[in-house]
Amino acid sequence: TYIDALPAAILPSTGRVHTSYNQTVAATGRLSSQNPNLQNIPIRTERGRRVRQAFVADRRPAFQVVPNSVLISIDYSQIELRLMAHMSQEPFLLEAFRAGQDVHRATAALVYGVPIDEVASDMRRVAKTVNFGLLYGMQAYGLSRDTGMSRAESQAFIDQYWAQLPMVREYHDRTLAFGREQGYVQTILGRRRPTPDLISSNPAHRAAAERMSINMPVQGTAADIMKIAMISGDRALKAHKLPAAMILQVHDELVLEVSESAIPETIGAVRVAMESAFELDVPLITEVSLGPNWNEMEEYTG
Repeated sequence: TYIDALPAAILPSTGRVHTSYNQTVAATGRLSSQNPNLQNIPIRTERGRRVRQAFVADRRPAFQVVPNSVLISIDYSQIELRLMAHMSQEPFLLEAFRAGQDVHRATAALVYGVPIDEVASDMRRVAKTVNFGLLYGMQAYGLSRDTGMSRAESQAFIDQYWAQLPMVREYHDRTLAFGREQGYVQTILGRRRPTPDLISSNPAHRAAAERMSINMPVQGTAADIMKIAMISGDRALKAHKLPAAMILQVHDELVLEVSESAIPETIGAVRVAMESAFELDVPLITEVSLGPNWNEMEEYTG
C-alpha cells in the first residue's frame, strides 16, 4: 500500500506526491483523500513511522516551494469534545475547557468521585475512552473491549458518567429525536445527513443509524470549521506574503512547508486563523509541532 505505491506516485515535474481531495465523498462532510490517500499514512508501527519519515520538507533547489523549509503541523486540540461541550451545554465540560483543565483527568475525578490529583493513569485512560467513545455511540461492550474492564464494570461506569454529565445524555436524546422526526441530522452550520434508518424495524440498522446520528453533527461541524480555517489561513499567508505553503490536511491537522526564517510569523498567522474560525462557548485551541520530516516532529513552544 505504501512502500511500493508511494514512490510510483511521484510526479516527475514536481518531484512530489500529490493527492486528490474529495469534498462530497465522506457523508459527515470531512475531506477525503485518494490517489494516494495521504490522510491514512500509518504512525503506530515502526514500519509505518519509517514511511512517515519519507515525507520531508523539500530543500532540493529544483523542487523546493520555499527556501530552507521545515514541516509544521498545526492541529486542533480535542475539537470534537469541545464541540460536544458547546452543543450539549454540559456545565462540567464547559467549565473544564474554559479553565484549561485536562478534561479526561477531570472527567475521571468526577465519575470516580476522587480529587483530581488522585486520578491514576488507568482511571484517566478509561475516562478518555468513554469521552471519545460516546461521540461514536459506544456501549458497555465497546468500553469493555477497549479497556479490559468487565461488561458489568463498563456498564456501571457509563451509568455513572451519564448521571454526572446529564446534559450530554440530553443532547444525544435530543439529536436522535430530531433525526427521527425530520429524517436527517445536521451540523451547526447546516450540513445535513439523511437518517432514514433511525425508524428502521431492523434493530441492527437502527443501532448503526443511532451511532451515526450522534457522531455526524460533531464530526461534521469539526470538518466545517476546518474548511473555514483553511480558507482563512491561506488568505493570511498571502496577505502577509509569508514564505509558506499549506500542503496537506488530515482532518483536524494542517501541514505546512515553511521557511526557517518565517516560522514564528507563519505559526502565529495560521493559529489565529484556526482558533478564530468559529466562535464556540469554549476556546478552540491548537497544538503545533515542527521538524524536517513528518515522523520527527517536536512540539513547538515558541
